[in-house]
Amino acid sequence: MSSIITGEAVVLELRPASFAARALGLLLDVLFNVVLLVVILFGVTAAAQDIDEAAFRMLLLVSIVFCFVILPVAVETLTRGLSLGKLAAGLRVVRDDGGAIRFRHAVIRGLTGFLEIYLTLGGLAIAVALFNGRSKRLGDILAGTYALRRRVPVEAAVRVDVPPHLRAWAAAADIGRIPDATARQAAQFIRQAGRMSPRSAAGMAQAIATELSGQVAPPPPPGTTPEHYLAAVIAERRNRELAQLRQARRRSTVTAERLDRLPFSS
Repeated sequence: MSSIITGEAVVLELRPASFAARALGLLLDVLFNVVLLVVILFGVTAAAQDIDEAAFRMLLLVSIVFCFVILPVAVETLTRGLSLGKLAAGLRVVRDDGGAIRFRHAVIRGLTGFLEIYLTLGGLAIAVALFNGRSKRLGDILAGTYALRRRVPVEAAVRVDVPPHLRAWAAAADIGRIPDATARQAAQFIRQAGRMSPRSAAGMAQAIATELSGQVAPPPPPGTTPEHYLAAVIAERRNRELAQLRQARRRSTVTAERLDRLPFSS
């Protein structure tokens, strides 16, 4: 995996495509481009009897450049890193920092790809990708890109509960003064903590717990870790909000039933 660190110090894990997946996507793209070139050459050959040999050679060269360079560059630019082969293999080309590629990246990949894929029959691309951690081909190295897996397993939702040893404290704690922004930050941290490096997770948990401590009373029992403290506060806040919502719904239902029993007045 590769790591992208956000401005909030959250480490996101991105999954580069495997060599097999890249090879499959590349093979499908090459097959499509070759079939397209054959179709175009049929048309050029049919018209060859009406043009001279120099014009025929020019049309042949233009057709090859169009199918193997111009079209792939245009498709990757317009789709921000996709192609038919990549769609089928569940891949997308992105920059090394995880952002979408631009025309400059697509041009470098396209021009280099003509050399390493078509002129060397894929030998150069395979040789470079086999000895690269992200299965990059030469065009990716020069452009600063790599192929990312688009189809990844859906992660299960993180269920947050009050730790058993903090239930009595959380039930009696005053947490009504917590700002919504701080609560959202704590909840987001809990969801993403598993994807952060241990050092970043510990530092961020301590920082958020310190910010919450000024809004929660009384303080937690001695020895409570920042992670358990955040889980207890966020889970208890959620439970109280759900209880208030259920109570409000019951009240609205009772009110509606009483209104239904009132006689209509003319």
